[in-house]
Parts: sequence; C-alpha cells; structure tokens
Amino acid sequence: METSLKNKKILITAGPTREYIDPVRFISNESSGKMGYAIAEALHQMGADVILISGPVSITSSFPKNKIVSVMSGNQMYEACQKHFENIDVAIFCAAVADYKAKNTSVIKIKKIENETTLELEKNVDIAFEFGKVKTENQKSVGFALETNNIHENAVDKLKKKNFDLIVVNSPNVNEGFGYDTNKITIVDKNLSLFSFPLKNKKEVALDILTHLKNSYNIIEEENNHLVNNLI
Repeated sequence: METSLKNKKILITAGPTREYIDPVRFISNESSGKMGYAIAEALHQMGADVILISGPVSITSSFPKNKIVSVMSGNQMYEACQKHFENIDVAIFCAAVADYKAKNTSVIKIKKIENETTLELEKNVDIAFEFGKVKTENQKSVGFALETNNIHENAVDKLKKKNFDLIVVNSPNVNEGFGYDTNKITIVDKNLSLFSFPLKNKKEVALDILTHLKNSYNIIEEENNHLVNNLI
C-alpha cells in the first residue's frame, strides 16, 4: 500500500462546519473530525503529500500542523478546496459540512423577544458535488455518508450523483460515527460492490478505506498493463 499512495497529492476535508446565525450562535453538527484526521495521519505515514482542510475540532494529532488549513464555514471550506482541485490525485471528503446555512446572518446578537421565531435557511455548497463536476479521469474521490436506512440504495445514489470512486457509509449508532473513537463502515465502490466491516477503531478503519483506494489504482494499473500487452 505504501508504494501505491506514496507521493500522491491528496486533499482531505474533516470535522464539522459552523454556519453562524449571529456572532454567538451557529448551525453545526456533532462531527469530531476524528475519522478525517485518522486518514490524514495514515496517509502521511505512507508518504503521501496530504493537505488537510479542517473545520473547528479539538483533536490531538500527529499530523503536521503546517499541512492543516483551518476553516469555519462551508463556503470557507469550499474556497480552500478549490485552490487544490486542479493539482490533486485524490479528494477524500470526510467533513460533515452543514447542509443548510442562515439566509441572513445578523451582525449583532439576536435578542430573545418573542415566544416563537422563524429562521430562514438556504442550501449550503455541496463541495463533493462541485468537485465531481470538474474531476478528471486521472483523479479519484472518496465520499462519506451517514445513513439510517436503505443504506445500499442511498449510497449508490450519492456515489453516482457526486461522481465518487468509493463511498463510505456508517450509521449514527452507539460507538459508531460522530464523536466516537470507533466506527463500523460499509464501502461501496464504482462497480456497486458492497463491503461491510465490523466495529473497529478509527485508525484501523482508515487503513480499510485506504486499502480500497489502493486497490482501485491497482485495478487501473492491471487494465493498462493488459492493454499494453495486447498491443505488443
């Protein structure tokens, strides 16, 4: 694995985003960033050239701080990612970007006046979808999805819609996903094959994901070798 991913330029997003309503309140989620950071650490140890774009997290990590771009909102994360889209070999979209943001952000703290109020939201940027539109044949992308039902159908739909090569699916169960040091995943690849794994710590899960990423390169290399041999 080390040789196939060594020196690959890989972009990873991790953690949540914060979509501010006013200076002290925001829309976010429970993502800790642990999965994205575990993948970044594993790739760094393999010799990959990794850039980690991270939302606000509280993580003690061995990943080099000078390779981390810290952002807050979904738009900031998208703008940071755009700077690297043309030059990367792989994009791994592990961040839990808020689906919606406030349509209007108050520059002052909103006072509690009425018993009820209405917050108008608008759709946030879908970073993985935007990359899928400009992605070249030589680039790969890995997505993540938190699903509670119809796992295979929903995963396949997202894989096709966002032009992923792999999608990693997990559920919001105890010891899985957000906030935990462990995760239980299912991987769906571009051939629509499904691979399920038992509960593991996130460092082990990272290696399972990267093994599938490596295998996707090996498949292409085998196909190219086959074509070359047939031409000789």
